[in-house]
Amino acid sequence: MEIDWERLRTAATEVMRHAYVPYSKFPVGAAALVDDGRVVVGCNVENAAYGVVLCAECGVVSSLHATGGGRIVALSCVDATGEPLMPCGRCRQLLWEQGGPECLVEAKGGPLRMAELLPHAFDVADIEAVTGERPVPVVPDRLAAWRGRGTVFVHPDLSDGQQVWTAYWERSAGDDAGAETGVLEEGPSWDDPAEAIGWGLARTPRVVVVDASGTIFWAGEGEPPTEIPVRWSS
Repeated sequence: MEIDWERLRTAATEVMRHAYVPYSKFPVGAAALVDDGRVVVGCNVENAAYGVVLCAECGVVSSLHATGGGRIVALSCVDATGEPLMPCGRCRQLLWEQGGPECLVEAKGGPLRMAELLPHAFDVADIEAVTGERPVPVVPDRLAAWRGRGTVFVHPDLSDGQQVWTAYWERSAGDDAGAETGVLEEGPSWDDPAEAIGWGLARTPRVVVVDASGTIFWAGEGEPPTEIPVRWSS
């Protein structure tokens, strides 16, 4: 994708004039090219509690997602004179997350890759290395309002003659007495019960395991309730 640095710098300079900087008197503007061709902008916003200032790049990232998401391809950040300004350390981490190592940042000597500005960066690969590269369970948007309520029941099942584990999310179990019952969501199948429990904990702190013999165990957060005194141990 061709990058019009002059266009980006002009957009950054224009938004810089809207910066809120009553304390430092140091306005900053930033403009980024997104992989779909649009340009998103941001300016710095200060606060009487100095430590909670929002950098211009923070505004860019917020605008990126507020207008449809995507990946940042290139960014121009400018000072009060319209000259290129290097992002601070925190903002380099933000830009790495949203653009990756090949994202370009304008510098006075020419564009620099994020890999040059933030070598040995921390990112999702470091998380996956610890979690065994398992995806983080996601609650569907249509069910997000139910998060934290009800109970997930994990139990064994059979698939092609092999034992697997599955789960379902019951909307009333553990809630107020007399609440309407119903299954909110049925889980897929897993070979490892720990994965089924992780799926459940992403939805509610109340997770119960029922083994093949029908014995009930607590696998939720906190101490087991009196009615399910034994904690699950796989």
